[in-house]
Amino acid sequence: MSCKTSSLLPGDVDHLRRRSVAESTEACCDPEHPQRLLRLHVHPERLCLGPQHADLGVATPSPDASAQHFCHFTPKCLLAVHRGAHCTSPTRHEEGWHDGTSRTTIRVENEVEAHREANNYKFGFRKWKGNVTEKPIEDRSDIDKELHTDLSIVKQQEASVVTFGNIAYVFLFGWWVSLFYILICPVMFLTICGASYGKVCFKLARFFIWPFGNSIEKASSVVRRSTSMPTNCEIVPQERDAVDCEPLLVSSPLPVEVHVPALPPKKPSKHWGRVSTYIWLFLGYPVLAVVHSLACVLSWMLVFTIPVAKMNGRVLTTVLLMAPEEVQIHKLDKTVVCETRVILCCYQAFNMYYYKYTVQGINIFALNLLPLVFMTLVIGYADRQHKYFSAETIFTIAITSIIPLSYYIGMGIASLSAQSNFAVGAVVNATFGSIAEMTFYITALLRGHRAGSKCYEEIVKAALTGTLLGCILFIPGICMTVGGIKHSEQRFNSRSAGVGSALLFISIGGVFAPTLFSKVFGNLVCESCSNIPGNASAPFICKDCHYYVSQTDPHLILSNIEPLVYTISVLLPASYLIGLIFTLKTHSHIYDIQISDGHGGHVHAGHHFVHWSRWRALVVLIAATVLMTCCADLCTENIEPILTHSTISQYFIGVTVLAMVPELPEIVNGIQFALQNNISLSLEVGSCIAVQVCMIQIPLLILFNAFYDVGFVLVFSDIHLWASIFSVILVNYIFMDGKCDYFQGTALVAVYLIILALYYFAPSPRSC
Repeated sequence: MSCKTSSLLPGDVDHLRRRSVAESTEACCDPEHPQRLLRLHVHPERLCLGPQHADLGVATPSPDASAQHFCHFTPKCLLAVHRGAHCTSPTRHEEGWHDGTSRTTIRVENEVEAHREANNYKFGFRKWKGNVTEKPIEDRSDIDKELHTDLSIVKQQEASVVTFGNIAYVFLFGWWVSLFYILICPVMFLTICGASYGKVCFKLARFFIWPFGNSIEKASSVVRRSTSMPTNCEIVPQERDAVDCEPLLVSSPLPVEVHVPALPPKKPSKHWGRVSTYIWLFLGYPVLAVVHSLACVLSWMLVFTIPVAKMNGRVLTTVLLMAPEEVQIHKLDKTVVCETRVILCCYQAFNMYYYKYTVQGINIFALNLLPLVFMTLVIGYADRQHKYFSAETIFTIAITSIIPLSYYIGMGIASLSAQSNFAVGAVVNATFGSIAEMTFYITALLRGHRAGSKCYEEIVKAALTGTLLGCILFIPGICMTVGGIKHSEQRFNSRSAGVGSALLFISIGGVFAPTLFSKVFGNLVCESCSNIPGNASAPFICKDCHYYVSQTDPHLILSNIEPLVYTISVLLPASYLIGLIFTLKTHSHIYDIQISDGHGGHVHAGHHFVHWSRWRALVVLIAATVLMTCCADLCTENIEPILTHSTISQYFIGVTVLAMVPELPEIVNGIQFALQNNISLSLEVGSCIAVQVCMIQIPLLILFNAFYDVGFVLVFSDIHLWASIFSVILVNYIFMDGKCDYFQGTALVAVYLIILALYYFAPSPRSC
């Protein structure tokens, strides 16, 4: 037996390691499962090959020679390390690790996606569901192919085109688009020279009232296809402008000759030399361009009607610029067996799966919200006196603008980490992972310091607590609920969840230690007290009692509270670093993750396209951070009327809107993981954010306050203290057995809503 040592990178993933001996033997030796699996390694180990695999090598293709990668494509089976497998260097962690482990198989398309998936299972890294590379169109699902079609293929349509979505199109778009064509039609006839365009307008008016089941073709292409198309033709030309239909290539021992008549020579078009063309461009085209642009924008913003946007865009850029005699509208034959390309052919106006639609890897919702960011900056900084827009309106659009910016920051982090080594990925995640929240917290503290108000500090503390509660209760709860509805019971790695729970206990204990300290050594101050003079038997009633440290001992904060806070701000990041070493290095075996390709052994090592390069991802990160800072500044600038005039408690505003809006992309990621039965990552999404809040964000705020004193004191209100402690205890109880269902999820969501009700009816902070 021969043992080969793999060339591995230090610092990469050590936890994606083992498979059982029986499973490995079956995968390697069964001739009916000749899949090549993609293996991830961390440190040099000896990979044992049996005698039957002595001739196999390990190739490591890389899309970028300058980058360091850790993925190895194994031709026939996953080369695993097993105890007693005749290796010279056995592993150190052999006994008992299977008990608390949930084996997960992840399928990837290429090396970059393998790196991204591995980053998802690294402690401290942001979890990202979307791909950072683009699949070849032939490898995509039928749903994805349908979403990205360019509406130019005529295919056999068995289902009826009379659907609810198509009927809704008539009422939303069809009637008024068709009406404008009817109005332009007599105008073109009155010009005499443009009568041919009047006929086209009449035909297009009929087309747009019900375009489904009809096609727009070029007359010359129709002639060519009718003269050259064989009878049994089922292939679609790959070129965009090709309309010829060729015979299907079949395996046959005998050559088959098909006689194709010669095509007539193509005559040069005189379309752009006519007077009627310029009359059309002056009178008809501008009006219809506005109409189609409006229909295109409206249907694109509705997302699910993107086919209507594609149809209007194609008409605007192609059909309306063609010669009038070339525009041919035909009713599609349902018995067609040959798929051909035409100018335009639409079968449906509505598709519910368009929430998956992406442009350059960017989700359609994040893309549609991007103009809102620039609109927010223009309105917010141009109308500081609120002549046209109220402060509440600017605050609303500014806080909404944080959602797409959080998405772009997350995608930038995932793209940069997936194309870099572990060190760069760790630095990027530590630097930009909490940038969305930190920008808001710092701008709010600065705003409160300049205004001399402690209300902003209380809002920041409420937002910090709200993020903790949302990540501890709501994100796991909603993921368990949604995932449990689709999958009756989901299992997760209880050992890795236990590590996160332990870190949560440390985090909560450290963050709220100064609060407990103030309650032990501070005095109870009571206000709004009343009694009846001269009546000793009457009760002494106080309506407002609280601990106020600085009033009882002005030196207590400087001499005791601040040193305690600085000590905690050092211990919390140290605990975070220990957690990194524990989960990524010494005890990475608590994860049992198997990553394989998704093509039955055919790995597309060199046929993937990275959406964002390293430099593009870095530029996006920096730009999104700057825009995030501006939006956060507008939020804090325009939140004052809401805080002073709102009847809702400021606590409630902090723990809901300010805390959870930046986390919406993370919530969506967690739900998508749960729907794919990967509840482990759904739970990691929440715990990772919660741990980062306590061990990174709060120490950074303390560090910022040390260099620029904004009066931030790490002493929380009682409601924050007890709500956070109760939530951590409850979640640890839920995570004990390593399995979950929708009942446990709804229980967590119900507790979260109960705590929100407490905040809703709680009185506002004293400083507000």
